[in-house]
Amino acid sequence: MDFSLSSEQKLIKDGVEKFVRNEYDFETRNKIIATEDGFDRALWKQFAELGWLGISFSEEDGGFGGGAIDTNIIMEAFGSGMVVEPYLATVVLGGNALALGGTPTQKEEVLGSVIAGETLLAVAYAETQSRFQLSDVATTAAKSGEQYSLNGEKVVVYGGAWADKVIVSARTSGDQMSEAGITLFLVDAKASGVSVTSYQSMDGARMANIAMKNVTVGADAIVGQLDQGYALLDQVVDSGISALCAEAIGEMNALFQKTLAFVKEREQFGVAIGSFQTIQHRLVDMFMAVESSRSMAIMNALKLSSTDVTERKKAVSAAKVYIGQNSRHCAQEAVQLHGGIGVTEELDIGHYFRRLTLFCGAFGSTNHHLKRFADLSD
Repeated sequence: MDFSLSSEQKLIKDGVEKFVRNEYDFETRNKIIATEDGFDRALWKQFAELGWLGISFSEEDGGFGGGAIDTNIIMEAFGSGMVVEPYLATVVLGGNALALGGTPTQKEEVLGSVIAGETLLAVAYAETQSRFQLSDVATTAAKSGEQYSLNGEKVVVYGGAWADKVIVSARTSGDQMSEAGITLFLVDAKASGVSVTSYQSMDGARMANIAMKNVTVGADAIVGQLDQGYALLDQVVDSGISALCAEAIGEMNALFQKTLAFVKEREQFGVAIGSFQTIQHRLVDMFMAVESSRSMAIMNALKLSSTDVTERKKAVSAAKVYIGQNSRHCAQEAVQLHGGIGVTEELDIGHYFRRLTLFCGAFGSTNHHLKRFADLSD
């Protein structure tokens, strides 16, 4: 099978990498994080003008007909610069939810606005008690006539601090742990009864907790089918994991390249430490971790569209575990080979370390995905 990129994909890759290299250095990123918004809206609009926000959506939905591979190309390049703009939250999670389960009206009004860079989305599913169990939903949506009243709280919402609209999982029937009875609703973030509490995560990005008290939405706010939202949410989260794996590879590769350059310059006993065989072996191990992870990410992306749900979920969990282990290895090696400066705020190495540390627990820890893979293999 030929895994080489098409000419169009190469253009995408070169364009995003050039942007990160020339316009999104470490100093620029730190200035963006320090602003009130925590991301650059002008840059987000530029992403839209360059077509990056619509690349992965079908032409019928107003996009450019790409897919998971195209998304991963962008996410890997973003990872190399630790880009904080809400591509994952708005395009990969929220956008995919609408592309897969949205009504024609939702797609036309909201997804089109997302692609144009005018609307930011978030998917709110995690709750304080749920850990990584998507079916553990205590938030309720009680029906009254043609409307629903939402009550509950979602935590650690990617992009929730900036979202204009939030796709919320709520229970419309069944017990708290049941997969059946979950419905996804498209909620205006500024609607009456919605309370957003934003905060900064360990890597400098913004997260949010979103509380809802008697938030009223109509039946036209349902994304997907009533009581059947679990399968859609599961697929959307798997897409998010795939994209985060690609982002992690960009971060791992950046650490490898920066560490390689450092050991060529850092001298000990009058010679560059990169000339020591032990150091060379450790750099080779980092390189192999990056390249093998990239192969795993490609396999994962190709399986996302599989009609076999078990096959898709096994591929996603395998990639999350494998790339998670490799990312931890690369992050630790980079810090150790840089010595004390590897953990200073002034050097980007420690910031990459934090990003990769958070990646290991995002959308399910290594132990969670090992168990999921084992359960699916029985």
